[in-house]
Amino acid sequence: MSTKTTRNALVAAVASAGLLLSGCAGGDAGGGSGDGELTDVTLMLNWYPYGEHAPFYYGVEQGIFEEHGINLTIQAGQGSTKTAQATGQGQVDFGWADTPAVLSNIDKGVQIHSVGVFLQTTPSAVQVFTDSGITEPEDLVGATIATTAGDAPTTTFPLYLEAAGLEEGDVTQQNLDAAGKMSAMMNGQVDGLIGFAHDQGPTIAAESGRDVTYLRYSDVGLNFFSNGLIASNSMISDDPELVSSMVAATSEAFAAAVENPEDAVAAMDGKDPQMPEAEVLLEQWNGTIPLLESPTSGAVVPGANSTEDWDATIDVLAEAGLIEEAKPAKDYFDSSFAPSGSAE
Repeated sequence: MSTKTTRNALVAAVASAGLLLSGCAGGDAGGGSGDGELTDVTLMLNWYPYGEHAPFYYGVEQGIFEEHGINLTIQAGQGSTKTAQATGQGQVDFGWADTPAVLSNIDKGVQIHSVGVFLQTTPSAVQVFTDSGITEPEDLVGATIATTAGDAPTTTFPLYLEAAGLEEGDVTQQNLDAAGKMSAMMNGQVDGLIGFAHDQGPTIAAESGRDVTYLRYSDVGLNFFSNGLIASNSMISDDPELVSSMVAATSEAFAAAVENPEDAVAAMDGKDPQMPEAEVLLEQWNGTIPLLESPTSGAVVPGANSTEDWDATIDVLAEAGLIEEAKPAKDYFDSSFAPSGSAE
């Protein structure tokens, strides 16, 4: 589905919800907006800011978080695991993290829960240069692909190969860190890399001047949740109104950014020295928009999750060995704060 079609469907989903976004938690909830006072809130991202994060900056600029009583400070992250742990330890109020890392850390005793996944289709993909001759999964036979041990795209790669009708031994994997993967691909040391299609790909294309092709996991029917909002168990129990306000404000900010992508990306200008150029940010955000749709429900209000999608994600991650066993969704996700509304 095209970004434009997805955008229209998401806007329709938000419209169909009426005032549910502003009514489910905003106004007088949480940070004391009823008396004009704001609550200082820190949010740690999963990584350095890139286009996916535009809604947070746009939400601050447009006063969406302030309307919900929140004075939001956005911090760069250094990987979803560190964000999950920092949130669980109370070093930040909320985190933005990849669901596989969230579930894995919960199983290891980190005291957090998801309070709403926003990227409901995985952006995981094999990324190759368009002129490489690799256009279909079967073209990967004999290729060398850069991976990063332990991350979700790499750990679930065998499931992708199986779904594509390939064997794990058909592809040579070269273990590199995130920056090393991109450099190796651009220098021709590997034929491609595994990562988030809406993140690395646009950056590689801009820096190399070459088009990038994506062999998406979802194209072969492999799907699982990606990035979303997390809170510590103590935050959930001690200040549920603030959690509700944060989820509602984030949902509104994402809906607004879907409707106004250029303005949303412009709100990121100058916010971090490691941020990509504006053109790359816009491509990254436009690449994020289709990921907001539910695999089973289609266009939904951003951050609204279904039990069916949660169960499917848990099953995939258990099969991949990222979590030990498939536990009930409630062990990982607190649905109390989810915004309502979906497209028919």
